[in-house]
Amino acid sequence: MLYHLLFPLADQFPLFNVFRYLTFRTGGAVMTALIISFLIGPSLIRTLHMRQKGGQPIRDDGPASHLLTKQGTPTMGGLMILIAVASSTLLWADLSNGFVWVALGVTVSYGVIGFLDDYLKVSRRNHKGLPGKAKLVLQVAFALAAVLWTMRMMPGEYSTTLAVPFFKNLLLQLGWFFPIFAVLVMVGSSNAVNLTDGLDGLAIVPVMIAAGVFALIAYLVGNAVFAGYLQLHYVPGTGELAVFLGALLGSGLGFLWYNAPPARVFMGDTGSLALGGALGSVSVMTKHELVLAVVGGLFVLETVSVIVQVISFKLTGKRVFAMAPLHHHFEKKGWAESTIVIRFWIIATILALVGLSTLKLR
Repeated sequence: MLYHLLFPLADQFPLFNVFRYLTFRTGGAVMTALIISFLIGPSLIRTLHMRQKGGQPIRDDGPASHLLTKQGTPTMGGLMILIAVASSTLLWADLSNGFVWVALGVTVSYGVIGFLDDYLKVSRRNHKGLPGKAKLVLQVAFALAAVLWTMRMMPGEYSTTLAVPFFKNLLLQLGWFFPIFAVLVMVGSSNAVNLTDGLDGLAIVPVMIAAGVFALIAYLVGNAVFAGYLQLHYVPGTGELAVFLGALLGSGLGFLWYNAPPARVFMGDTGSLALGGALGSVSVMTKHELVLAVVGGLFVLETVSVIVQVISFKLTGKRVFAMAPLHHHFEKKGWAESTIVIRFWIIATILALVGLSTLKLR
């Protein structure tokens, strides 16, 4: 909004020329989202406390400590993230850019799915919310719409291809399978973040790390000069996604203020599904789907632990882990929650650095 209102006045007021720069508007989006989170956070948490009698339902089969330390904590804190991201993006981004609307659309729509799931859990006082099949159908439907919209905006040679990291000219032509693959990326990323969100601060920091990495990727991929120098696949217009990801980063910082141990609020599926969907959609639009699997490797690891646990139990009747997802396994082994969270943050940082190396090693 500010870009459209103030940049045209740059001839009369040279100071407004700064709105042409993505770096300035991305920084503005970070700070705006952070401030909005701080402003609405206390009142939103109070409202959630009043409306959610007993807070988020705690699973009886989970770690016993959760029944003592997390009982009564409200959920749906993802609303804080959604409001801050949407407001900040609309304020600082070029709203004529279709990629921004796709990213916002996926984020908000997945947030709505998560909100319905959280609402049913809280209202029924049961950890089972929206039926799994219904949730998956909605996720696939919104992701497919986003993918088809994205394909229309992509340069022809990229609309159905998959870029392979570390190879400068390797594009795999997926044809009709590309929409299916892209939907799997978005839905898989969304549910992977959801599975990771089980301890105070565990999911939000890796999400912010991934958002920072992809903000840089989006900026480089959307710039013809930098993309050419680094031998990346240039996708015009994707640079504007840096503003959206800046808003995501700022809102994450604001949410972490209230989610830091001991958490005053949980993001719930409202936040986790939305954040995962946002990362998945950006990876598709920037042609870095495989890099997301590296940068978001922590989310992949948590998801794989659940898959392995389920398959092992069904085939052999035995569990590989004391409990899945993986962070609960370490809780059962006696690790302190803060130890698990910080070590997982370290892993997420290392994986982010590995993902960044793909920009140069070609």
